[in-house]
Amino acid sequence: MMTPMTKGLILGMITVVLSLLLQTFIPDLKEQQKYSWASLFIIFAGIIWACWSYAKDMNGNVTFGNVFAHGFKTTAVLTSISIIFTIITLTVIFPDLKEKAMENAREQMMEQDQLNDTQIDQAIEMTSKFFIAFAIGGVLISYLLIGAIASLIGAGVVKKNPNPTPFESDNLQ
Repeated sequence: MMTPMTKGLILGMITVVLSLLLQTFIPDLKEQQKYSWASLFIIFAGIIWACWSYAKDMNGNVTFGNVFAHGFKTTAVLTSISIIFTIITLTVIFPDLKEKAMENAREQMMEQDQLNDTQIDQAIEMTSKFFIAFAIGGVLISYLLIGAIASLIGAGVVKKNPNPTPFESDNLQ
């Protein structure tokens, strides 16, 4: 039986590899955004798989809450790995990513034509100061939200038989 830690590590490594591949082979941030859904789909499907796997390992002797907790623990591990990877990516692996993101943001603001040059400069300056914090917040919120939804779905669809025999009750977690 795999623990939520192991499942989170597996999902984390898959998303890290996917991210590195995207950043290496598709250097344009606008193009990368077209493929960012793939990572979110993997996370979503992976959390549901974690819930299903847990219920199967427990022979269905689980409750909705047990399965949800297992899925959300997996999400917590995955989110932690993703935050660490985000920090390493932005500071060590691809430090120029921040400048590319700021250029893209400037272009988008100019295209919208709602702000003047001074306002755009101020927005870029503030975003640049807190770029890593914004990136971490984005990962945290999006991964936890997706993980919670996937855990709810996973807990809802798996086969449950929460009436264990007296000898099996020790196995419920």
